[in-house]
Amino acid sequence: MLRPLSWLMLGWRDFRASGGASIFYGICFTLMGALLKVVLNKAPEYLSALTCGFLLAGPLMSLGLYDISRRLESTRSGLLGSVFSMRGRWSNIGVLALVLAVIMMVWARASLVIFALFYNKGMPTMHGFLSQLFSLNNLEFIAVYACIGFIFASIVFAITWVSIPLMLDRDTDAITSMIISTVALFVNVPATIFWSFLIVGLVVLSFMSWNLGFLVAMPVIGHATWHAYREVVGKHGDLAEFSVDSQNTSPLVR
Repeated sequence: MLRPLSWLMLGWRDFRASGGASIFYGICFTLMGALLKVVLNKAPEYLSALTCGFLLAGPLMSLGLYDISRRLESTRSGLLGSVFSMRGRWSNIGVLALVLAVIMMVWARASLVIFALFYNKGMPTMHGFLSQLFSLNNLEFIAVYACIGFIFASIVFAITWVSIPLMLDRDTDAITSMIISTVALFVNVPATIFWSFLIVGLVVLSFMSWNLGFLVAMPVIGHATWHAYREVVGKHGDLAEFSVDSQNTSPLVR
């Protein structure tokens, strides 16, 4: 169950070893979070939906960080290579990106519907919305919003927590990768539950630090996700399945 702590330690090691490459991605996440707050400052219903969507799209946006960790294993690192890590894999990763985009759009619509049901006399201001989150006067809204958000987040986490590193490493198709990711989740339930809480906790702390926490938190999480994939799924060629005939010949390796 506590294995995610070792993934974070390995992620921190890669963060330090990568130099400015990881910081570049941290800056991108920080600017994205700040942009959301600035543009949607007067529309908390959209801000909350897209903030959760920020989490839903996080695994895909961390693709470059996975590639940095992959390159560090072979003593090859660098920002430029990680930026173009999707080269040759556009079709597979594109399918997953489309799936995540659809989930985000459905979530955004569901979020607006929940706001409309509980605020049918007008949407709250940003100040009013934040006070609602820390108030017990509107438990129904908090409970419903949290439950619906949990469902969407669980689906995305299940299909992405090791699928994108898998596609990057082995060029596996999107459907197979999502199935392997989901199966890996159910095989490692205690560890994945703890890992998901660590991710949410670090992201929440990053938002509470005026997004500055993203400079370090998101790169470390991205690198740690690569090591989670390595431990759960293994390196290419580790999962060798042999089908041997009666003469013990013709081994077939997947």
